[in-house]
Amino acid sequence: MDEQVYKDMIEVMNKRSIAYGGMDIPEFYQVVRALFSPEEAEINNAMPQNTFSAADLAEIMGRDEAELAGKLKQMADKGLCSTYLKGDLRLFRSVPLLPGIFEFVFMRGTTTDRDKELAHYIKAYKDAWEAKSPVVIPFPLQRVITVNETVATGNQIHTYDQFKTYIEQNDEIAVATCYCRHADLLRGEDTHGLPMQTCFTFARTAQYQVECLGGKKLTKQEAYEILETCKDAGLVHMTHNTAEGVNYLCNCDRWHCHSIKTVLKQPKPAAVFNSGFEPQFNLDRCTACEICLDRCPAVALVMGEEDAPVVDLDRCFGCGVCATGCDDEAVTMLTKSGHKPPPKDNKELMYAMSASFSN
Repeated sequence: MDEQVYKDMIEVMNKRSIAYGGMDIPEFYQVVRALFSPEEAEINNAMPQNTFSAADLAEIMGRDEAELAGKLKQMADKGLCSTYLKGDLRLFRSVPLLPGIFEFVFMRGTTTDRDKELAHYIKAYKDAWEAKSPVVIPFPLQRVITVNETVATGNQIHTYDQFKTYIEQNDEIAVATCYCRHADLLRGEDTHGLPMQTCFTFARTAQYQVECLGGKKLTKQEAYEILETCKDAGLVHMTHNTAEGVNYLCNCDRWHCHSIKTVLKQPKPAAVFNSGFEPQFNLDRCTACEICLDRCPAVALVMGEEDAPVVDLDRCFGCGVCATGCDDEAVTMLTKSGHKPPPKDNKELMYAMSASFSN
């Protein structure tokens, strides 16, 4: 029975994921056995795709509701499903491996032997998956938010292009440890002295992060202070590729961030990861110091013949990190011609994804 429940998980995780779902390879069984007990795997496999209560799952599984409620809460505390309160009713939701479980298990920032073991197992599985099924991004699932202070006067900044929109419209804000940098730290890799408490969540996702994953609840002022730290460190502001319903904001770097490293493997990274802005360089101000080249997470800048930066727009994310690092104020961000707005909500995003796969 134990062996079969993990085999059954392959199909379950493939239904939840676009990539890094289930695969019949040793690395998959190694990581899911480390994450799930056989009983937890059975519960995971029975979870509906949509939000559910313990009573809903008890009916599906033919089990005692109170006992199952306790098991589900334990799984949520381990990052194996998510949960939140709707009034007095506790609801749960199944989550994929990535994005999802592989991130949640590291958000506490702990460094136990089990954490280190999981970090190695997860990397081994991701590497094995990519070797057999390279990740192709036909339509962007995520988007970059440029640093607004760097946008040149006269260029329109939509509300969905502003980090402050999501801070101001949410009363529940939380921050937790960056999964990508912490996982690399657990594997003994250099994290370049970058800040770790940089993963923002909002609303119900923030509830879950604070209750179960060691997240810290923030005031709006505290959120802005962390944002300023991220900007100074040259991190890229990134979120879900929708105009509405945004429930997280990450602050990423090129050495550790799974999303950025995956995007940079695509033929034209800017086509699937972009803010809709591009840098303009003032040659009268530029001193050819090359700081912008060092800071660019997309490695999209080179020095041209006139000792001035030249940008490769097929790679440039439009993040504004080059501009925030320029003490000479020689870089401003301009609206990128022809850039389309993000889908309105998750329904429109999934429709766009499906259409891109069929083309």
